[in-house]
Amino acid sequence: MFGAELVIVLLAIYLGARLGGIGIGFAGGLGVLVLTLIFQIKPGAIPFDVIEIIMAVIAAIAAMQVAGGMDYLVSLAERMLRRHPKYITFLAPLVTWFMTVLAGTGHTAFSTLPVITEVAKEQGIRPSRPLSIAVVASQIAITASPISAAVVFFAGILEPLGVSYLTLLAICIPVTLLAVMLTAIVCNFLGCELKDDPVYQERLAKGEVRLRGSQVFELQPHAKRSVLLFLIGIVAVMFYATAISDYRRPD
Repeated sequence: MFGAELVIVLLAIYLGARLGGIGIGFAGGLGVLVLTLIFQIKPGAIPFDVIEIIMAVIAAIAAMQVAGGMDYLVSLAERMLRRHPKYITFLAPLVTWFMTVLAGTGHTAFSTLPVITEVAKEQGIRPSRPLSIAVVASQIAITASPISAAVVFFAGILEPLGVSYLTLLAICIPVTLLAVMLTAIVCNFLGCELKDDPVYQERLAKGEVRLRGSQVFELQPHAKRSVLLFLIGIVAVMFYATAISDYRRPD
């Protein structure tokens, strides 16, 4: 029975990946219906706490996006990457890690991927090196973000065991950052340089590869202010989570 249920879950994941977009949600719902109606699995309680956290984070990020805050963050990231392009394999994951820790979701890092690709190609560095670790860094940073649903929910589980919210962050933040940097060292040696890649050189000679150069962002008047307000909100969440934590140790 467990094997059949596992097959249903994997099929739902495969279907969602094939459909993409909103189809991912529908595929997940279809898998739940099959498991509950056909396999008679009792559904668990709806995680309203997690849903509310995700809704709050999305609303805050959406407001910052409308105000131009995301464009401002991307412009800062591009400026730093172009200032030290030779170290892009190490700076790219650092940028995506920081953006995810800041926003609580890895989706904010997607806007920096084209910038990482362009800077890598301009330096003759294989784009797969910084991109591979940058994407991983944007996801592992979810476990170190003070406002991510994963951290808040896990902190609630660990608090009765004597592990406070701040203790969890004090462990996850340096550990995830260290793991990302160590992996970046490995990624720095993956594949050959672009100058030694015959396929890339052939496409470059045919004019199929174009370098767009630095991107000019037209920042909105309240872009910087929106980022500041977002940071204030993060600090407020951390203070609140710390204040309601009773730090009790198990008997």
